[in-house]
Amino acid sequence: MKYILDCAYVLAVVLISPRLLYRMFVHKRYREGWAQRLGRITRRFPDKKCIWIHAVSVGEVNATPTLIRRLQEELPDYEIIISTTTDTGYARARNRYEKDHVVFYYPFDLSWIVRRALDRIRPSIILLMELEVWPNLAAQAAQREIPIAIVNGRLSDRSYPRYRLIRFLTRRMFRHVSLVLAQTEEYARRFRYLGCPAQRVRVTSSLKYDTAQITDRIDGTDELARQLQIDQHRLWVAGGTGPGEESIVLDAHKRLRSVPGMEDLHLVIVPRKPERFDEVAGLIEKAGFSPLRYSRIKTSEQAVDGLPEVILGDTMGDLRKFYCLATGPVFVGRSLIPMGGSDMMEPAALGKCTIFGPYTFNFKQTVEALLAENGAIKVHNEEELFQTLSQCLTQKEFAEQVAAHGREVIQKNQGATERTVQAIVDLLG
Repeated sequence: MKYILDCAYVLAVVLISPRLLYRMFVHKRYREGWAQRLGRITRRFPDKKCIWIHAVSVGEVNATPTLIRRLQEELPDYEIIISTTTDTGYARARNRYEKDHVVFYYPFDLSWIVRRALDRIRPSIILLMELEVWPNLAAQAAQREIPIAIVNGRLSDRSYPRYRLIRFLTRRMFRHVSLVLAQTEEYARRFRYLGCPAQRVRVTSSLKYDTAQITDRIDGTDELARQLQIDQHRLWVAGGTGPGEESIVLDAHKRLRSVPGMEDLHLVIVPRKPERFDEVAGLIEKAGFSPLRYSRIKTSEQAVDGLPEVILGDTMGDLRKFYCLATGPVFVGRSLIPMGGSDMMEPAALGKCTIFGPYTFNFKQTVEALLAENGAIKVHNEEELFQTLSQCLTQKEFAEQVAAHGREVIQKNQGATERTVQAIVDLLG
């Protein structure tokens, strides 16, 4: 079976190689970490037992802080290492963890590469964030009696139908999984249907509720406010935006500034993908604004002399600071276009009036919980976005009520980290 898989992988690489080369040369992606992707991974403490955590991209990395902190407290004799697949995930993981943990690119699932990686890492357990089970890794880990646990497990409305089409393969793959800790009962049922033994599937809620800081101020916020002189202005934020959304947001902002009393309103746009920063800067200029690129003043000692109408957040790791400084509502992107949404827990936990579009399948349970308690607002199109923003900005009491309810929802759903860590400790014996 592994040789059939290897041949299928090689064929797939040949088919996608033009796209891969285009992204390498045009978007400057996939240029790093090739030795690690080929299984050449070096641990810092090879004599210690090891927990390998794999988080595909930024969203999964952002779900790990409380888990890693508690694992370190409960299992101090273990080295924890973190792998990611995407460049943005790798950058995020390095920013958070490189000082204390080995961070590396996930090895390709070719049998000989997986064998080399496992020989070098020698993990005591492998924790896969949300899903991301690969056949060769699952099979070879089982041969070596290395338990695999899916943590913060999720099978979205988008991915589940695809997995159902290859159920013959998932049944074989999931039988090697020792434990699935699912976010919801619905996700748990989907894992069982795809072949996970029922007794190995539990519901623990989402780790992201625990990583969402319930606070009014986070580290670095005061410095950001000083640099931009934001405390002197009204500000709303569009975070984690995707292609096509920035133009909608900019049009809404232009209309808002024409409303009497909103002439001093400012906007921060933070695109989800860093390779789009230049493109979005061009869109801002095309809309008639002169953007301030935050990257150009981030390390400066001087504050801006007059805040532009639109700020482009073109740095990594600063979105939550911008959310924290918002005096108006927050729009969570990748949701007015069918991309599944971005994390709406963070602005809700920070006590911001949170708005998102209809395409939020990556955060289904959270969206349902927030909307059920009037803790967020869903809009369906550009006009609804403008009307909702206008209402939130002119009716302060309404916006504050939505924000308060949203924060309460986040508080009520916390606790997944403790349940997850206890399950992992039990699995390790």
